[in-house]
Amino acid sequence: MQGAAREELRPQIDEEVLRNVAEIAGRWKGRPDMLIPVLHEVQEVAGNGIPKEVAKTVSEAMGVPLAQIYSVQTFYSFFSKEPRGKILIRLCKTAPCHIKGTKRILEAFERALGIQAGETTEDGLFTLETCECIGACDVSPAALVDDTVYGHLTEEKVVELVQALRERANLDGGA
Repeated sequence: MQGAAREELRPQIDEEVLRNVAEIAGRWKGRPDMLIPVLHEVQEVAGNGIPKEVAKTVSEAMGVPLAQIYSVQTFYSFFSKEPRGKILIRLCKTAPCHIKGTKRILEAFERALGIQAGETTEDGLFTLETCECIGACDVSPAALVDDTVYGHLTEEKVVELVQALRERANLDGGA
């Protein structure tokens, strides 16, 4: 997904969101050691991404340099500066998963979702990403869907999983 269509997925970062972000980050003013947990919480409030204005608010509220926030945000794959779908699918691409067929599983996700890795579906429901180890080598190939690990994936299981996630999202009010 590119340009304007991607921008439409970005939740409106209004004064209320920024106030919430400032409140969360402000609880840890002078505690740069708490930056990672703060960014996790803030990302959830800001719609599954941390755009520039949110990062600036965290910087000001915590007293942490903006460069340090960007450093953490770009180092860890669990943070994003870009908007992502409501459901985040991360497919492990490390050696154990690769040996057990990650490429085939990635292609199955791409077909089932109609997107490539690194993209978000047009409806804003799914983002598909590849990542480093998710700590599930014993059940590889594996994917992390939000906070749940799905292991021993096959092409058939991918199709079933995507259908089940879509159905669950529709029951919960959709994208």
